[in-house]
Amino acid sequence: MKIEILGTGCMKCKRLTKNTEKAVAELGISADIQKVEDITAIMDRGIMLTPAMMVDGELKVSGRVADVAEIKRILTGGT
Repeated sequence: MKIEILGTGCMKCKRLTKNTEKAVAELGISADIQKVEDITAIMDRGIMLTPAMMVDGELKVSGRVADVAEIKRILTGGT
């Protein structure tokens, strides 16, 4: 599983990264978590609001910080 956290490195972006790392650890799953901070790369993906999270190339969160519980639901395919 490839998880990308997109944002310029602001506090919200860092919080989303930490929440994602915690969710992955709690689920005990294997995931490649990458931070994308280059604004051109973010815009090339069509992201207009950060922070954002993409899982395997699909946008899951944009413009807000998802909490650990929500990220766990996203990663396990729940609603």
